[in-house]
Amino acid sequence: MKKFNTPLGEIKVEILGHASLLIQWNGKNIFVDPYSEVADYSKFPSADFVLLTHNHYDHLDMEALKHIVTHKSVLLTNRGCKEALPQANTITQGESFNYEGIDISAVYAYNIVNKNEEGNPFHVRGEGNGYILNFNGYRVYIAGDTELIPEMKELGDIDLAFMPKNLPYTMSDQMFIEAVKTVMPKQLFAIHYFEIDIPKLKKMMPQGVELLNEN
Repeated sequence: MKKFNTPLGEIKVEILGHASLLIQWNGKNIFVDPYSEVADYSKFPSADFVLLTHNHYDHLDMEALKHIVTHKSVLLTNRGCKEALPQANTITQGESFNYEGIDISAVYAYNIVNKNEEGNPFHVRGEGNGYILNFNGYRVYIAGDTELIPEMKELGDIDLAFMPKNLPYTMSDQMFIEAVKTVMPKQLFAIHYFEIDIPKLKKMMPQGVELLNEN
């Protein structure tokens, strides 16, 4: 578990596998895209806040959610998750939501290049969300399932980023590096990968960006 200082206090981050994160802040347990194939959620504390990027099975997983969601849990999702989770708050790109003083903005996450057998993008523009969590000036970017997209140029300063790196659904090594150069977070985790060469990626990092994945 890594620790980061923000103007709203320390956050602790644990990468649970795939695109799943646990962020602990101010006594709150914040889960991102909990997925039961990579972690046993029956062993985790109840969720105070759950953030879902989109409704694909490896991001909206009812098996994981049943162990951590209570009547007190606040859920924030894209609109595609609303049918499965009628209690969820939903936002789309350009909209925001405030949770206990954290300002959360939805941003675009989609494919341009990578498509399925029918010729459609694996992730369609406007459906899934990425998110920026703003801890009073310390900005955390959770990219969602995305490629390098033009909207990344408009994100502003990012202190900590979680960006996907796998084919065919998100980014190749080279596209990932180009996306990092576009976003230029101060610190970064690669997530959502099937295989990864951390030493190689660290050598390719632009100056000023620290890749936090361990070898």
